[in-house]
Amino acid sequence: MNHLFKFDRTDIAPETERPDAEIVLAGDPVHTTWSMEEREDEGIYSGMWQTTPGKWKVSYEEWEYVYIHEGVSILTDTEGKATTLRAGDRWLIRPGFEGTWECVETTLKDYVIVMP
Repeated sequence: MNHLFKFDRTDIAPETERPDAEIVLAGDPVHTTWSMEEREDEGIYSGMWQTTPGKWKVSYEEWEYVYIHEGVSILTDTEGKATTLRAGDRWLIRPGFEGTWECVETTLKDYVIVMP
């Protein structure tokens, strides 16, 4: 196993899906995922993810580190506090975050997910 891993989606076939209709609040967002590493036995997942504009409900049980490559999205918690994610931003989303994800401009991010 190589202990260094470069995030590069060039040779990875993407998976495309839409969020379940019952959680979509606006638009018709399309999610594209380039899974780079999945270690189900360890609860670790990484890759790149892109979404088109729209708004949907989110509920995090996992830890997620994100680096935003491009676009603008807004995460709003259940109390109404909005946080804007822009190109160049790095965020850690902790387990227990609930609210909405609103993609204002098509957003591309790196992600590393760790299940509790």
